[in-house]
Amino acid sequence: MTTTTVPTLTLLGRLREHATRKPSVPACVFTSDDGEDEQTLTYAELDRDIRTIATGLRARLDPGDRALLLLPEGADFVRGFLGCMRAGVIPVPAYPPLPVQSRQRVETLRAVVADCGPRAVLSAASTEDKDAIRRVVPDLGDVWWSGPGELLDGGAPDEAAEYQATPEDIAFLQYTSGSTSTPKGVVVTHGALAHNVEMIRTAFGLDEEPRMASWLPLFHDMGLIGNVLHPLWAGGTTILMTPMTFLKRPARWLRAISRHRANVTGAPNFAYDLCTRRVRASESADLDLSSWRVAYNGAEPVRAASLDAFAERFAAHGFDPRSWWPCYGLAEATLLVTGGDPRREPSRLTVDRDAFQRDVVVPADEGTVLVSSGFTSMERTVLIVDPETLRPVPPGHVGEIWIGGPHLPIGYWGNARATEETFAARPVGGPPEPYMRSGDLGFLHDGELYVTGRCKDLLIVGGRNHYPQDIEATVEESHDAVRKGCVAAFAVDDGDRERVVVVVGAGQGAVGVGEAAAAKRAAIVRAATVAVAAEHGITLDDVAVVGPNAVPKTSSGKLRRGACRTAYLRGEYLLGAKPERTEET
Repeated sequence: MTTTTVPTLTLLGRLREHATRKPSVPACVFTSDDGEDEQTLTYAELDRDIRTIATGLRARLDPGDRALLLLPEGADFVRGFLGCMRAGVIPVPAYPPLPVQSRQRVETLRAVVADCGPRAVLSAASTEDKDAIRRVVPDLGDVWWSGPGELLDGGAPDEAAEYQATPEDIAFLQYTSGSTSTPKGVVVTHGALAHNVEMIRTAFGLDEEPRMASWLPLFHDMGLIGNVLHPLWAGGTTILMTPMTFLKRPARWLRAISRHRANVTGAPNFAYDLCTRRVRASESADLDLSSWRVAYNGAEPVRAASLDAFAERFAAHGFDPRSWWPCYGLAEATLLVTGGDPRREPSRLTVDRDAFQRDVVVPADEGTVLVSSGFTSMERTVLIVDPETLRPVPPGHVGEIWIGGPHLPIGYWGNARATEETFAARPVGGPPEPYMRSGDLGFLHDGELYVTGRCKDLLIVGGRNHYPQDIEATVEESHDAVRKGCVAAFAVDDGDRERVVVVVGAGQGAVGVGEAAAAKRAAIVRAATVAVAAEHGITLDDVAVVGPNAVPKTSSGKLRRGACRTAYLRGEYLLGAKPERTEET
């Protein structure tokens, strides 16, 4: 663990410095849906715009009021978010529930609104769409609605209206993705934000200012903090495209990296798999990825096979495997917890599979290959604890990841009980200071953290532990019609025992009526059942083959196994049922 001076300046203070010292340097570049046309905001222009928006907000709101941001990824979101912070208004990023037929998005928004009680909504939607949102979320009917465009047209910035934030003030509420439970609002202070973006800056180890090319959603911590607020803190530039722009044609992300000479960017593991599979040779012919110094990989298990396949596919285009930077973080820690050494390839560890199923880590020549998520820095600490006894586990054992050190978020908004349980945990017989419980499983080896899964997702079959992502990876490779990142494994208690169920998102005509589709589904079920039995010694009790978009995911691409299990129990995956589209971004 390295020690670095903790910053005392807030992000707002850094932005004012950049606007003064480098006014003409691009802060953000926004690309169109086709990935070609661009709009640039310099630091001076961004500073002017957010001060103007802050002036308009202060005419209607007081410091500490919450403003819900229902804005698409782009200039309006960045200006609106920072304008709220400049006014002392607490921004609450949320995903616009459009179309309103998406039950998942509507339910999530209702929960967020009920929890934080916003006094305003910032939206750039049409009047028709705003009315539709009000109908499905009635609590938004009586609040003030405006948009960054309207506020920018309302006048000039008034410095007297700006709020002088301190490190102890609340910067924003970051609602958790809801991958395992109802979303809760993490209270991020200006001090916690400054500490984390400085941690990211130093951990990346760049000898130049960051140039980030990003498609990640901005209402999620990785996209917002890692790919926008961190470069703004460091005085760099972010090139932004929408998630849909990337998902429609993954090559657009790589082309943006090549065209703008981006030196740092990243995404969840599935994005690299998508590029490996779907970027055609004709699309990559003139790619130059040699500027890419830090390729971070986080938000879901990092797979060694994914790293190897991507590096091999794009080696001829200048991608250096030493750029890989697996990391671990979560909203409750603001974002980053651990990251690798940017000067070398990430550490890998092969462990004995049988011992690992007993939560014991035994290095072996053959077995399960794990990728390190790096180490801590800047006074951040990690402790591995038995989630049942709350005692630190011995070396070489898997346990829950507890996170300590200064400048963490201060808790969940308006939820004292959950705050006490999550942010004030104290290990039995361990250090006296409080820790934040992550709910994630992992272990330490040679000072580096290896993340193995979620506590609540763990499957226990025949007295052995099985990580769902391992089963999912096996199913993904069992048949060529199975879509990568669209398989969810979970347990269902039928009263007598836990049944192991796998929901498989598949293409190639596997979904639909007719003999051909039925035969394809049967082949997938057989292949998945045989592969899991051979690899893990588990007999699957049910395999449901569905369309890939019917497998629920969070905004960052993580599987929502809890939501998938709920849909399964509701009968939404029965033949003939029509589950709603649940894949976000």
